[in-house]
Amino acid sequence: MERKELLHQFEALLERPTGSLTGTEELETLEEWDSMSMMGFIALAAEHTGANLSPRQFASCRTVNDLLNLTGTPQS
Repeated sequence: MERKELLHQFEALLERPTGSLTGTEELETLEEWDSMSMMGFIALAAEHTGANLSPRQFASCRTVNDLLNLTGTPQS
């Protein structure tokens, strides 16, 4: 899966309009980002990229791009 597609899937997970995220957003500013959306992202990453993420890996993530980097999806 391309990074842009993964970003769109993440937008859908957060119930945000398509194109509303660029990747540079700080996670703490996204009111939709919480423990449930983290679990959803783990499932999304496993399903679409095969990444096996654990909640502990999210500790160093500050931006949406940091999340996407966890999946190993190359930046375009």
